[in-house]
Amino acid sequence: MSESPLLRVRDLRMHFPVREGVLLRARRANRAVDGVSFDIAPGETLGLVGESGCGKSTLGRCIARLYKPSAGSIEFDGTDIAGLSQRALLPFRRDIQMIFQDPMESLNARHTVGDILEEPLIIHRMGDRAWRTRRVAELLEIVGLPARSVSRYPFEFSGGQRQRIGIARAIALNPRLIICDEPVSALDVSIQSQILNLLVDLQREFGLSYLFIAHDLAVVKHVSDRIAIMYLGKFVETAAGATVYRNPRHPYTRSLIDAIPVPDPHRVAQRQIIVGDVPSPIDPPPGCAFHPRCPRAVASCAATAPQLGEFAPGHRVACIREFE
Repeated sequence: MSESPLLRVRDLRMHFPVREGVLLRARRANRAVDGVSFDIAPGETLGLVGESGCGKSTLGRCIARLYKPSAGSIEFDGTDIAGLSQRALLPFRRDIQMIFQDPMESLNARHTVGDILEEPLIIHRMGDRAWRTRRVAELLEIVGLPARSVSRYPFEFSGGQRQRIGIARAIALNPRLIICDEPVSALDVSIQSQILNLLVDLQREFGLSYLFIAHDLAVVKHVSDRIAIMYLGKFVETAAGATVYRNPRHPYTRSLIDAIPVPDPHRVAQRQIIVGDVPSPIDPPPGCAFHPRCPRAVASCAATAPQLGEFAPGHRVACIREFE
């Protein structure tokens, strides 16, 4: 990739201390994100997929600096923001925004839509009152909501409309990177496609970069240039979107693809279904974290922790069986 990345993440870790005992000492840690590295180019969408509890949302919140990472670097446009103070972060808040999973919980129920959309403009001291009023009206038009929405409250809207409000708030400051934290998982299937199409249109119009987080590969497929598969705080496979579907190499990726419903009752698909739950990030299994659930596991999988290796140009896999 010749163009310099907009976002460069290296060896990012987010470990939450687990306090136990009478003295509440932190003897162990919840390794929610455990050594993740990736780049996102200007105008690119990186899809991030994994089961609930694998660390996807925590990673997104670290990049937005809602969490301060335990270790690693987050370089945005050449500046490492991982250790910056809240005051020093303020200029970067305009460039990095977030769309949350539950639009109702992320919107202040006591504020009108106009207040919600104007608030970031006030915080960043953008324009006078008249300019902000025009900007709010413009944002509502961009996301497909009527102008009269400005005086209404979030509870007066449907789930899809509330998510449009969340999207309008995210683009209010003209950001360059938006972290989409499962933005359609709480919506009806018929509404999901509308929101996905809106996000794609906004990306084309404003040149946005996305980190698109989801647990459904079928959703990510339609919006992502590249896809990263995450399991227990680590990336296990990264590749171009089409490559992940056409030639998945990690057993976990194959299982996620097999879990996508096929809308053909006459087609009998041979599925590789994984059993059990994601292990605890407080006490992960030795070696490959996926080996207790992996249908291809051998003895060495429990002894060796695999690293992401290049299986093919642009296609990296963390599985020792792929390099035997």
